[in-house]
Amino acid sequence: MAKNGSLESVQRWTANKRTPLVLSILKGETSVQEAARQHGLKVRDVEDWKERFLAGATNALRSKPRDEEGMKDEQIKKLKQKVGELVLDLDIAKEAMKGRPFDPTMSDE
Repeated sequence: MAKNGSLESVQRWTANKRTPLVLSILKGETSVQEAARQHGLKVRDVEDWKERFLAGATNALRSKPRDEEGMKDEQIKKLKQKVGELVLDLDIAKEAMKGRPFDPTMSDE
């Protein structure tokens, strides 16, 4: 539901609307969390916009900018690497838990 009954959260956030929001974050005028709260957005979405904006800016400043396909390939490579790291972490955790009884009431806190 839209914040304060406004239609803002229903409206589509186009690149023309995202750009000034991301720029205000980069200038330090607001934080990701504050911008998300003010506009009824998810923090993760605003963080994603900021990351994509910076990736595009970095590419634009290269002496030989990559095409969109090259940027997608690089992002896929990074995501595959992260998935591999997470699978390895999970395997290590599973190995560490072998033979231990699971008690959901126990906590490290």
